[in-house]
Amino acid sequence: MKVSLSWLREYVDLPAVTAHEIAEKLTAAGLKLESVISYGHDIKNVVVGEVLSIETLEGFKKPIRHCQVEVGEAAPREIVCGATNFEAGDRVPVALPGAVLPGGFEIASRKTYGRLSDGMICSEAELGVAESSPGILVLPGETPIGADVVELLGLRDDVIELEITPDIGYALSIRGVAREAAAAFDSAFIDPADVSPPVASGPAYPASIADPSACDRFVLREIHGFDPSASSPLWMRARLTRAGMRPVSLAVDVTNYVMLELGQPLHAFDAARLTGEIVVRRAEPGETLETLDHVVRKLHPDDILITDGSGVISMAGTMGGLHTEISDASTDIVIEAAHFSASGIARMSRRHNLVSEASKRFERGVDRELPLYASWRAAQLLAELGGGTIQPGVTHAEVQVEPVRVAIPSGYPGRVAGTVYDRETVIRRLEQVGCAVESSATETGGSAADGIAAKLAVTGDDMLVVVPPSWRPDLTDPNDLAEEVIRLEGYENLPSILPAAPAGAGLTESQRLRRRVGRSLAAAGYVEILSYPFSGERDFDNLQLPADDARRLAVRLANPLSEDEPLMRTTLLPGLLKTLVRNVGRGFGDVALFETGLVYRPSPDAPAVAPVLGVDRMPSPEELASIESALPAQPLRVGVVLAGEFGPSGWWGKGRGADWADAVEAARVVAAEAGVTLDVRADRHEPWHPGRCAALYAGDVLVGHAGELHPRVVEAYGLPPRTCAMELELTRLEQAPVGRPQAPAISGYPVASQDVALIVDAAIPVAPVEAALREGAGELLESIRLFDVYAGAQVGEGRKSLAYSLRFRAADRTLTVEETTAARDAAVALAAERTGARLRGV
Repeated sequence: MKVSLSWLREYVDLPAVTAHEIAEKLTAAGLKLESVISYGHDIKNVVVGEVLSIETLEGFKKPIRHCQVEVGEAAPREIVCGATNFEAGDRVPVALPGAVLPGGFEIASRKTYGRLSDGMICSEAELGVAESSPGILVLPGETPIGADVVELLGLRDDVIELEITPDIGYALSIRGVAREAAAAFDSAFIDPADVSPPVASGPAYPASIADPSACDRFVLREIHGFDPSASSPLWMRARLTRAGMRPVSLAVDVTNYVMLELGQPLHAFDAARLTGEIVVRRAEPGETLETLDHVVRKLHPDDILITDGSGVISMAGTMGGLHTEISDASTDIVIEAAHFSASGIARMSRRHNLVSEASKRFERGVDRELPLYASWRAAQLLAELGGGTIQPGVTHAEVQVEPVRVAIPSGYPGRVAGTVYDRETVIRRLEQVGCAVESSATETGGSAADGIAAKLAVTGDDMLVVVPPSWRPDLTDPNDLAEEVIRLEGYENLPSILPAAPAGAGLTESQRLRRRVGRSLAAAGYVEILSYPFSGERDFDNLQLPADDARRLAVRLANPLSEDEPLMRTTLLPGLLKTLVRNVGRGFGDVALFETGLVYRPSPDAPAVAPVLGVDRMPSPEELASIESALPAQPLRVGVVLAGEFGPSGWWGKGRGADWADAVEAARVVAAEAGVTLDVRADRHEPWHPGRCAALYAGDVLVGHAGELHPRVVEAYGLPPRTCAMELELTRLEQAPVGRPQAPAISGYPVASQDVALIVDAAIPVAPVEAALREGAGELLESIRLFDVYAGAQVGEGRKSLAYSLRFRAADRTLTVEETTAARDAAVALAAERTGARLRGV
């Protein structure tokens, strides 16, 4: 919301403070400041002049006019101008030599087109009033010659840009910000909605509400004899431009101006194009509407529509239809102001990807009492500026809505803030917000909020029954009211008290494991990321998941941030891969990333929608069970992706590219922190390469996969070639039985090493060979390491050689050659029995 200070000062008696001081006060009140923009402060030496005569210069490709302009000096000024929208006798803004225009543009006398140009006749754009303008700004005929244009037109102004959060929709208006400024400076507030519409003498254009859940108030007023050629005054165009809106025509500009001023969106219909009664209803199957942006939209059954006898004429609170828009021939206008369902407008806006200034306000909550006053304010402006006549009568269709009543203990705001606010302070601040504190009572009205308030009450606190104002639909329970008291009293005045540390055992074992895993992966060269836990069907396709893969069954969000990612993730890989692509695209080719987070795996027979329970009582065991059954399983996982060089190049030589073995090793690093030794087995599992994929087991429990990604996955995501990944379920590692941790026994006796090279079929994985060697070597084996893999003519086609280094050590003696040889032979014999291995060279 861009707030012009000159406009703001019309409704609040601000002291002589700067724009930045006002912004600081508003920020302290909870309105987030984006920027402060100054207009017109650099403009100087621009005066009003009268064009005395015009000479058109010939021989040029475009019209060039040499003008004599009276500016209140001893002699007229000669000025060359290319615009043609003014005539002799018109009064125009003139920048004299030495003048400065917005952007630091300096004006000087110069010779151009063979004539002296002693200044410049200015347009709205050149004065910073508009982004563009078709010609020179022509001023009213009674404007005094020589007057300072900056002061005359009010060009000097400051604009405060605020970010309005969804809970303070009332601040999307000058009225709302002025009320906050008045409270911040303890100044008088003049309500721009304090107008007095005439007593209704009957209905205007006929209208009704067919669906009370879509709209509870609908107001129409008529203006006849409107001059469609009338233009918006400069002051209105300037305020609209500085508020970030483009002036269009007088009828449209007036509705936008009143919306910015009061916060009530309005719409103007061409009365000549309306047919029959206007009805507010939901859409019917097959209905469409061509909106003002010339897009034909297929309507959804939940869309809120404004219709007449011809069909749909507007998407309520979002965008009007093209058929009934105001045109250059419109002389009779119907002004519409309404109060639509906030959630209904929000869903419709997102459904059609159509966000307008009106929808932004309706979805945040609009003052239900405004339509009568805002429509009258707009009708007055149209009649005054467009020469129209306001027709007697007003159409007012209404559904009765009970006002909200909230009971709150008078001491509750102080207890929330950790300080003391006396009863008078609480009442004064609530009334400053606009609430009516009707009475004090010990009995509450029986609503859910009242029940909560009764439970909050303590001895010595009387109950205040509060009716929030119509422009604050967000105030629905005692906590909302407490927040208002606290923020108006000043967050900076809250005491700084450290909370008492609760007694406990510190971190849980699960939390400790997660931290250890993060530290170990970081020490191994990986960088942690945090990605959104959302995905889409396209991610499943990019991962090459089969149609029946369990990972395709995902929880769908009711209100997704993006229509491309409406699902809760079932795997960590999409977020990791997208982050990898983003880093590679910015020049970081050697990347190793990891993420720890939850995935969401719903049960196939889980209900589609979880029940929504009230807060007025404790749920029953059956209700809790129904909620639990709808919740997906949420296991904790860790994933890594790596591409490029894992061992960097340098003066020492060429680096080593990341491969599937690094992904497997990352899994071993994680498992070691959980005290688990992984069993690595060859597997085929999407999205990994079928020949370079490892299944990771903790005992007989599958805990994850690692390896090189499938080339089609690499292509779908735009990844570097041979990208590798690992995903491991920490929840299953936590559940793996590991027993008590045992410190290793350290022997003081020397180690005995034996190397062995075995020839096996090329299709046999390394893991079973190593497992057989380890088991066959017995208790004397301290460690085993694969140090060479060879495949070539010397071992025969379809065969490979695996060279292992075996280290033997005893805890109580020095091993003899016979003992180590016997242990080695036993290991080789078991490997031969299980895998068909034979010693190389035998």
